[in-house]
Amino acid sequence: MSRQPHGEVNQAWEDVDTYSFGHLHPKTAQPSNDVLEHARINSEKQGLPDIAVSPSQGKFLYLQAKLVKAKSILELGTLGGYSTIWLASASPDVKVVSVEVDKHHAQVARDNIANAGVGDRVEVKLGPGLEVLPQIADEVNSGKRGKFQLTFIDADKTNNWNYVDAAIALSEPGAVIIVDNVVRRGRLAQSGTGDQGVEGARKVVEKIGADDRIDGVVIQTVGGKSYDGFLLAIVK
Repeated sequence: MSRQPHGEVNQAWEDVDTYSFGHLHPKTAQPSNDVLEHARINSEKQGLPDIAVSPSQGKFLYLQAKLVKAKSILELGTLGGYSTIWLASASPDVKVVSVEVDKHHAQVARDNIANAGVGDRVEVKLGPGLEVLPQIADEVNSGKRGKFQLTFIDADKTNNWNYVDAAIALSEPGAVIIVDNVVRRGRLAQSGTGDQGVEGARKVVEKIGADDRIDGVVIQTVGGKSYDGFLLAIVK
């Protein structure tokens, strides 16, 4: 759901995003538009890339967390904490653990999350996902942390399947796993591209399709973040 570099953007797509979000997330809604705009502007000022989810995509994550009544959420790829703020705002009882490999990004995210007033419900863990996930697994297996009801994966695309595989073991039955940026402007259907992002997307689609532990679907999207899409899956 995050922006693809140099992606084509149709003005009508952006207009629909702006119109619909303006009506469906009014000034009185939470998280507030002021908080969200602060996170966006601060991330830009701090030099973070413009690859966070759009407002409408953030609202989608927020609603998914509400639908599954998530109390514990796992996020891989914090960036500036924009999507994290959406997830943490889904319920006053929700706890989010978010993994970020970049130290500067993690600090910017912590600042944005604190400004949003959800810092007490978000833990940003610093390190590569494949190193941090076993630590989280140890906490879950020892009873220090409960299993997750929702996982949002928006990190390095080559490890998409590795992250999903780990998330399945950390999830309750019925939990949702969302993998971002799998359509790749339509290149998902193309084999042999040599593009690691495309290959990572194809691998996660094919692996989930062959895995009896999980059931999924790819949803294509257009909007202010160009043409892409995400994989939505349910843990059996």
